[in-house]
Amino acid sequence: MKRALMVWGGWEGHEPQRCVQVFAPILEEAGFAVDICTTLDVYLEAGRMADYDLISQVYTMSTITAEQERGLLAAVENGAGFAGWHGGMADAFRNSPDYQFMVGGQWVAHPGNIIDYTVNIVEKDDPVMAGLSDFQMHSEQYYMHVDPSNHVLATTTFSGEYCEWIDGVVMPVVWKRRYGRGRIFYSSLGHVAADFGVPEAKEIMRRGLLWAARTRD
Repeated sequence: MKRALMVWGGWEGHEPQRCVQVFAPILEEAGFAVDICTTLDVYLEAGRMADYDLISQVYTMSTITAEQERGLLAAVENGAGFAGWHGGMADAFRNSPDYQFMVGGQWVAHPGNIIDYTVNIVEKDDPVMAGLSDFQMHSEQYYMHVDPSNHVLATTTFSGEYCEWIDGVVMPVVWKRRYGRGRIFYSSLGHVAADFGVPEAKEIMRRGLLWAARTRD
């Protein structure tokens, strides 16, 4: 049986516990044994971390110690998958560039706050996106600083209505990448748990979690 770790905490506005409660049962249905933790100290337990095939973190606007960060990065570099969404993954630790290097991006703004916007599927043949079409969101449209080595699966285009100087900017929404032997998957969708009521947003995250998990021969 594969093992997954879900770690939640940080800013309550992102409903970290409720979001974990959306996806923990999905992982269990896929055959994972799921551990749920509310402390980053789990990253200090090297032996335990080495057993996980997937790590998913929902921990916004927080800090991580150097020792905790080393534990997490080592687990991923050695093959554990790391997957998550929105600020719980890409606005977790603003003062930790090594962590941001692993993730492949960092949130910097959401002009207009909660707005209507379109998510465009750009890799229609990728298994994570197969059969999905462009769709609408009513949520935060994340403006991000992103790694050019990301394999981008979906994007959104800013209108310039709230910041005219970014009119027409095409921004990654969903990407995957590698960090050492670990697979990284990220979606900027999921400001609150209700956002996963959009079927495409939930399905993308479900597939991304499964894709990121370690493949054991």
